[in-house]
Amino acid sequence: MRVTALIENTALSPEFVCEHGLSLLLETANSVILFDAGKSDSFLLNANRLGIDLQKVDLAILSHGHNDHSGGMEAFLKLNTHAPLYLRETALDTHLSLKPGGVASISVDISPELLKTERIHFTSGKERIGENLLLFTSSIGKGSTADSNQTLYILRNDRVVADPFLHEQNLILTEGNKKTLITGCAHRGIVNILARAVELAGQPMDTVIGGFHLSSPSLGTTEPDWILRKIASALLEYPETQYYTCHCTGLAAFQKLQEFMPGRLRYLHSGEQILV
Repeated sequence: MRVTALIENTALSPEFVCEHGLSLLLETANSVILFDAGKSDSFLLNANRLGIDLQKVDLAILSHGHNDHSGGMEAFLKLNTHAPLYLRETALDTHLSLKPGGVASISVDISPELLKTERIHFTSGKERIGENLLLFTSSIGKGSTADSNQTLYILRNDRVVADPFLHEQNLILTEGNKKTLITGCAHRGIVNILARAVELAGQPMDTVIGGFHLSSPSLGTTEPDWILRKIASALLEYPETQYYTCHCTGLAAFQKLQEFMPGRLRYLHSGEQILV
């Protein structure tokens, strides 16, 4: 499988654009998948520079209801007129984030006309969307979640409350005997999500790719070292798993994790392609 970071917070080289967002292209033997669409349509520029034809995408997935993952989805749905979009219905709720100037909306912005089409598929807590593709949610288990989650909210019954991230979903992709876990932001905790993926798959993941949400860019904070060390220790319990991270993990947290788990973690930049 080839994985391309179409957009991420950093760029592989000056020829690629970057933004605070995430979009991954997953090219398997059976299908081409767009996993998230960044904060804007900038991911289209990187796709063009890489010679990628997004009209060949077979299906799209939205990992959760934040606009740094959904901002370019409408542009994609207009460019590609056949690929279905899989998302949790709660991804369309009102989502909010605490910024230096106060609470602001970070909700999905896809036109009502597109959301009413047959291309939109609302998923359950565990749903197979292809022979080798399993979408799932996770509970908050023994692994801690990030303190930066405390700045994220939803609007429920006209009240602003803490976001339980019921709108988040993750992907297990199977190719032969290999299992790959793809996350968007891992708001429910990368350790919890990975444990659930292993439970569902009946075997360890070969590769884990995505954001781990260990920083808050709006507040300029990073998880403390003791939390990062605890996360690294839990990830190292899977000795054969290779990890790639990006986006909401934050560079400072990535560098610490890499120090705590040498040789097991790499960063994935806008424009970068890997084979797994």
